[in-house]
Amino acid sequence: MNKELIVYLAAPRGFCAGVDRAIQIVEKALEKYGAPVYVRHEIVHNKYVVEGLRAKGAVFVESLHEVPDDGRPVIFSAHGVPKRVPKEAERREMFYIDATCPLVGKVHREAERHHEQGRQVILIGHAGHPEVEGTMGQLPDGAALLVETCADVAALEVANPDKLAWCSQTTLSVDDTAAVVTALEEKYPGIEGPVKEDICYATTNRQAAVKAIAPQCDGLIVIGAPNSSNSNRLVEVAKAHGCPKAMLVQRAADIDWTWFDGLLALGITAGASAPEILVDEVIDALKDRFAEVDVREVPIADENVIFNIPRVLRV
Repeated sequence: MNKELIVYLAAPRGFCAGVDRAIQIVEKALEKYGAPVYVRHEIVHNKYVVEGLRAKGAVFVESLHEVPDDGRPVIFSAHGVPKRVPKEAERREMFYIDATCPLVGKVHREAERHHEQGRQVILIGHAGHPEVEGTMGQLPDGAALLVETCADVAALEVANPDKLAWCSQTTLSVDDTAAVVTALEEKYPGIEGPVKEDICYATTNRQAAVKAIAPQCDGLIVIGAPNSSNSNRLVEVAKAHGCPKAMLVQRAADIDWTWFDGLLALGITAGASAPEILVDEVIDALKDRFAEVDVREVPIADENVIFNIPRVLRV
């Protein structure tokens, strides 16, 4: 292993406004109502964050069936939920708080609008991801079709080619999604798209930041969870834009140090659900192993987006 290492630190990185808001919602609910507070699905896809909230009294469940009828608050995750979930909560007279990211909520409203106007919705996204399940769950069964690749578009069969619209998951690869949209528009020239881009500002900025440093790096580390869509996309973006290798780690303890053999310049970024403390942890681990670590932050955009927490939690 070399004794010196240059670290290019991507910026922006880490928490986005939707993630920050969702975590605040759980913390404020615990402060106001005490423990336990139930959370349907991981509030955001990050083990460190989830374990920290669990230690404070949050109870994470995958279904409302796991929540007792005891009047305790139930919080829906930042990824959004199908319509049947709040309906079930209301049927059981549960006190629920929706932490859905406002930018995911925007996609929900788009899909509903298109459906109301008689269009079949084609959603670009990853099957099984909670955000995709939430968006498709805004519409009746069969009203939305899911595609992930250009091959999926080629195989697509629709009810009426003249009454179509597309939406996308907010955390996709900007480049890959553009290719799928092009395929959709070539196959269905009249298809409607979003008025404003569905892929969120934070996903776009984090990918652009990785593109800016990737050509200068021998390897790149993305700090994030294996089930985090936006974090996995950052690994792909690094490899596609000039970085020979990239890996996803949850925190410093997960790093395979043999991976660093011959590496002179390292890129570091963090997915939108990863706190900055984990970035600091990785840099500290590097300083323990290299005689000299030259950290150079490369900023490509300023982010000043803030989303308010629900009124019920404002003191």
